[in-house]
This record gives sequence, structure tokens and C-alpha cells, in this order.
Amino acid sequence: MKPYSFAVPIRLVFADDNYLLREGVKQLIESQPELELAATASDFRSLMEAVDKERPTVVITDIRMPPTGTDEGIRAAEQIRASYPEIGVVVLSQYVEPEYALSLLAKGAAGRAYLLKERVSDIEQLVNAIQEVARGGSVIDSKVVEALVQARTRKADSPLRDLTAREKEVLAAMAEGKNNAAIANGLFLTERAVEKHINSIFSKLGLQEEKDTHRRVRAALLYLADTSQA
Repeated sequence: MKPYSFAVPIRLVFADDNYLLREGVKQLIESQPELELAATASDFRSLMEAVDKERPTVVITDIRMPPTGTDEGIRAAEQIRASYPEIGVVVLSQYVEPEYALSLLAKGAAGRAYLLKERVSDIEQLVNAIQEVARGGSVIDSKVVEALVQARTRKADSPLRDLTAREKEVLAAMAEGKNNAAIANGLFLTERAVEKHINSIFSKLGLQEEKDTHRRVRAALLYLADTSQA
């Protein structure tokens, strides 16, 4: 499908703390007649200052920048939505991180894109994403979508899927090596209630006809294996 043609260049602000990447993307953008780079930024503060000053059509931002190097891109997108809802945001991430994509879209997908940084070298993909969010659409990297699907499949197949919320709390405490008394104190339960929850956990996980100490270990291993894949 032929990319949508805008009458005037799309004004951009690009933020990334990596100087070489910032310069590389700057050159890519400047080579495209349908794009106009209004400003670059290297951290959260300078990004928000550039947005306030330039009022771009679209912001392209790394997900992790100073000062914390964690989720500045997501926080910037949230702040931009609150102050300038008409501005689109393309968030770039070095890794497949479905939870960040979900955070980006939590309050609406309109005008939002989540791409892996490896896509930046493909100028056509980048331009398409910019154009899509500029007109209010959304784009999610296919690899992130695949990871989301796999996560849902794992959850559906999880041996813990039938446990209640309280049983999962008890199992998590068991995985920490706590005895029944400690679990009871931590969850404000009676020891008898903890015993009932543990027996239910053993039953739902199919851990029967063994010494309780062995079943506790196996239950803890199932919990740790399941949570490590989530």
C-alpha cells in the first residue's frame, strides 16, 4: 500500500541519549522530504522542553534515557498525552518488552507506536510509523506482538492458572522458604487457614501422595519456573 502523502512535512522531535544514534537518525530524517526535524534531545528534561517549545506533530523517543534510564519514554508519552493530546509519539526500545508496550497503550492506542530500535535503519518502516501516528493511528512492532501472544499462551498453559489469588500469595511465600507460621503472620491468616490453602494448592497442582516437605519443594519449583517465564 502506498504511504499516505502529507501536504506539509511532519515536524519531529527526536530524543535519545546515544549521540551516534541521534546523529544517524537525524541524517535519515533529513533525507526524507516528508519529514522535518525541529529538535533533538538527550534526556527526559530536554525532550519535554523541546516539545513545549516546538509543538511537533510527532515525537520519537528512546524508552530509556537519563535521569533514571528506565521508562522515560513511556513517562514522556503520558505527559505529552496530558498536555498535547494531538502530538503522536513513537517509542523506540532496544529489547522486546511487551509490558512497556502495554503501558504505552494503557490509556489509548491513538497516535502511539512502539518499535524496536533495529527498525530505525529501515527508513521506510520508520516513515510509515511516523505517518501512521501523525494521523492518529497506532503501530506495534510485530516482534512485540508475537511476544504478547506467547505470554498469553504461557499464562493459559500455566500450572498456576487454577489457583486463587490468596493461594498464589501462599505459594509465593512457600517459594521464599517460609513455614506455615510465618506465612500466617505475613498474610494475617490463621495457621489452620494456611494449611487449607496449601492442601488446595497441592491438589490443584497434582502434587499428591508424597511427604509434605517434598510437595512444598515441588510446588515452589513450579511457582519459580512459571514466574520466570512470565
